Amino acid sequence: MKSQITKFFLTLIVVGCLAGMICPQALAQKFAEDRVIGTLDVVATFNGPMPTGVTVADNGRIFVNFPKWGDNVEYTVAEVKDGKTLPYPNAEINRYAEGNNPADKLVSVQSVVVDPTGRRLWILDTGSLAFGPVKPGGGKLIAVDLNTNRVTKKIIFPPDVALVTTYLNDVRFDLRRGAEGMAFITDSSTPGPNALIVVDLATGKSWRRLNNHPSTRPDPAFVPVVEGEILQMRLPGQPPSKFAVGSDGIAISPDGKTLFYCPLTSRHLYSVSIDALADRSKTETDVAATVKDLGEKGGAGDGLESDAEGRVYLSDYEHDAVRRRTESGEIETLIHDPRVLWPDTLSLAANGYLYFTANQIERSPVFHNGQDLRQKPYVLFRFKVDGRRISH
Repeated sequence: MKSQITKFFLTLIVVGCLAGMICPQALAQKFAEDRVIGTLDVVATFNGPMPTGVTVADNGRIFVNFPKWGDNVEYTVAEVKDGKTLPYPNAEINRYAEGNNPADKLVSVQSVVVDPTGRRLWILDTGSLAFGPVKPGGGKLIAVDLNTNRVTKKIIFPPDVALVTTYLNDVRFDLRRGAEGMAFITDSSTPGPNALIVVDLATGKSWRRLNNHPSTRPDPAFVPVVEGEILQMRLPGQPPSKFAVGSDGIAISPDGKTLFYCPLTSRHLYSVSIDALADRSKTETDVAATVKDLGEKGGAGDGLESDAEGRVYLSDYEHDAVRRRTESGEIETLIHDPRVLWPDTLSLAANGYLYFTANQIERSPVFHNGQDLRQKPYVLFRFKVDGRRISH
């Protein structure tokens, strides 16, 4: 009996030693990881071209766009139905080809926005293929009636507003100004000057503001870090160069008095008086005097959005995050998730969800010596917020 007990304890000791020698990881606790903040819903996935913009109508209809940056884009604006994309407002207007009149077709759309009435979808056409020169008549703003799905307005930007170098990026609306309201657009050109563009929707007249102002230009000292690496332009046969893009994200305060905007390569958020932007009698010096640097916003970002409570939502492509700035200037993190690879456009819907696209821009060939490291599908996410969509 004594010998059996001895053998039993010897067996336990040997097994314990072997476990310690050959399975230390199995016995160890899981290592700490970067935590996830917030809960995301997957709304749709895209296995074709890369999306940028998204907007949601009051009745839940979802619209996205696919700019022509190099992917095979069959249609540049689409409605998402039952997980599929369909050309919008129709296939014909999406069929642009060399030789077509750029004013009659959608050349390459960067942004789609349902305006504060909830009745119209506005389409911002860059008029530019692969960031090339703006086609004459191609840079434009188009309104589509969501009840009839028909184009009801087209505003073509003149060459002194949509310059050859212009890249029309994002747009927001205040429909309480003038006869039909005003639109405000960011020009995020890389080779040319950056600016804010103001549009009188009744007359179709447009003009540039803060042209090449430091607040609309890339931050010269900024070095973006995405997925642990410094983001630089890396093209085959060329030395790495700085990634620098100007005014991109844009949002409007609920009272229509303040415009918020940010360069793509900057961690700063800026604001400017909309009264000054809209008053054509004001000089550039007058407008610039109303610009405020609201400080760093937690990371560099692409899209902005605002709510009826006066808060500004901020995408953060450096940290896979979406944040929010309160009226007092506090920055809150709403979402932090490793799946949020380059959060692009933000769109607050009437159903209380904030929608955004994650399109992996940082993995594009221009940053990796011609190698395309993007992994499909691209994703349209949403998450619940306690803010209300601005409507009027």
